[in-house]
Amino acid sequence: MGRITKLRDLIGVIKDKVSLSKATLVSNSTTLSIHLAVLRNTTHSPSIPPDDNHLATLLSLGNGSRATASALVASLMDRLHRTSDSSVALKCLVTIHHIIKRGPFMLQDQLSIFPASGGHNYLKLSAFRDGANFATWALSAWVRWYALYLETLLSTSRVLGFFLCSSSGAIDKDKQDEGVSSFTNVDLIRDTDSMVGVMEEICKVPDSLHVDGNKLLQEIMSLVGGDFLAAVNEISLRLGEFNERRDCLSFGESVELMCALTRLEECKERLMGLFIIKKVSTETLWSSIGELKDRVWMVKDEGKLAYVGRRIRASESARFEERVVKSHDSVPFSSGSECGIVVI
Repeated sequence: MGRITKLRDLIGVIKDKVSLSKATLVSNSTTLSIHLAVLRNTTHSPSIPPDDNHLATLLSLGNGSRATASALVASLMDRLHRTSDSSVALKCLVTIHHIIKRGPFMLQDQLSIFPASGGHNYLKLSAFRDGANFATWALSAWVRWYALYLETLLSTSRVLGFFLCSSSGAIDKDKQDEGVSSFTNVDLIRDTDSMVGVMEEICKVPDSLHVDGNKLLQEIMSLVGGDFLAAVNEISLRLGEFNERRDCLSFGESVELMCALTRLEECKERLMGLFIIKKVSTETLWSSIGELKDRVWMVKDEGKLAYVGRRIRASESARFEERVVKSHDSVPFSSGSECGIVVI
């Protein structure tokens, strides 16, 4: 098995050299720069994340014209969908994650609308399998999970109107934070529900392979950990607003909110096991969920008191009031969360 792995690694190095040589034959200097940047960030070398200098070069290329940013995203996606190597696929996804987190606006914008024909950003890696050996088979599960997670992150960013974990969008986010008090209940519930979806996807991270010792997986979990903290802050901001207007929620809005909070609470144990992060914000989030649920526990509906518990599925609550959270083309809402209502 050791010899096979070493041979595979050697073949990967050769493939990288051949790809780089082919790229240098391209006459257009901009196209050449794009191909080289993508190839250097997505080499076949296992367990090694993209080099910071190579990432910086790639991100700087995306800060030029819209055409260049579009070509770069297309080249990266082409590399992702053509490879059958788990390490290359993971590095493509890590690079995409860095674009979301710290890429220039132009590059983020082109990523958010890819492909141009649909703009759904489907990474289409649910069938990815690298069966070279046991390790690559296990890494394939990470590829499938990570692609779906990034898809969820992009969808949530569309709902919020900014990239959840982006440092480059901090100014827009600050403006939106200041205006949270002006959001409608429907908007706040929609935002919260979508970010809970991100938390749920984080919880589905594969247990296969130990992250310790694998720098590529460590890089992935570090990036996801940053997303987790960003989601904690954004959810907490909205829960604070819900606390201010808890008496102004309709019956259906209260049901939707309670279901979202219940789903989030069900993620707590898994999230605390994945991220040993001692931050006041995380502790505040979990305590505020309990406090808010206690205060919204009894809600009014046409003069009757209703107990919001976990007796029936959320979908059944539609008989009381039309669901306030509407479906979105690119945002997957969970319909399986258990939540219920008993009218007294």
